[in-house]
Amino acid sequence: MATYPISVLGFGDNVVDKYEHIKTMYPGGNAVNFAVFAKKLGVERSAYMGIFGSDAEAEHVITSLEEEGVELMRCQQVVGVNGAARVTVDETGDRIFLGSNEGGIRGDMRYVIDRFAAEYVRGFDLVHSGNYCFTERELPKIKEAGVPISFDFSDDSTDEYFEQIAPFVTYSFMSMGDAPIEDIKAKLEWIKGLGPEIVCASRGSLGSIAYDGDNFYEQGIKPVAPEELKDAMAAGDSLLTAFLVTYLAKKKAGEAGPDAIRACLDFAAGFAADTCKIEGSWGHAKVYA
Repeated sequence: MATYPISVLGFGDNVVDKYEHIKTMYPGGNAVNFAVFAKKLGVERSAYMGIFGSDAEAEHVITSLEEEGVELMRCQQVVGVNGAARVTVDETGDRIFLGSNEGGIRGDMRYVIDRFAAEYVRGFDLVHSGNYCFTERELPKIKEAGVPISFDFSDDSTDEYFEQIAPFVTYSFMSMGDAPIEDIKAKLEWIKGLGPEIVCASRGSLGSIAYDGDNFYEQGIKPVAPEELKDAMAAGDSLLTAFLVTYLAKKKAGEAGPDAIRACLDFAAGFAADTCKIEGSWGHAKVYA
């Protein structure tokens, strides 16, 4: 029996993160990480929908997702290089991006939601995507299908981008680092005014803050002992996934509200801390030449 009786779909990016200092690659990507973390949390159904290349990197991501039990039935695989990012990690465990191939073949084409894919999407309680997923033009179709959308904006998303995307989004996430709390609250209020039901900003070591139109909810981090810290890669992805999974389950049970938001943020902080104890986003290391 599922821990959380909900179905979720990650739509968009998949990559391998190549850790150059150890010549090891791990599967990742915001949409993929969401699907995997949701599966690990115990949702009833977790799927990923996107485009894979045809190289060894793509095969590693596909195999890893299959091993995690993520549904892949609506994915596409085409001839070309898979998305890949070059990464290293500093002494605190924070990731440092050295560059990428801009999504590989996925950046050269777009996943189109046709009438059959739209019917597939309707089978989920939530679709998650993000700033680097190349899915922007498909969001209206998902909204029209009646499925809530969560979206992970980037710290370099422009105001124009928010204005374009946020009206289609139910749950909005972004990173604001160590920006002053007054600036964060003002930004969250502005984004909330564009349409989302809940907006949330992660703040690295300062925790996170969410806003539902009535209240701000500040959540601190759950500290990780230095000897347990492995890698902060995907900590933000695990945070938003844990919040969404638990909040959607509570909402489905008729328990949504301020107390639910607080409890879900607290749980998400703990889940994100556990993610930092794993090398790569969720393991599955593979050495490359």
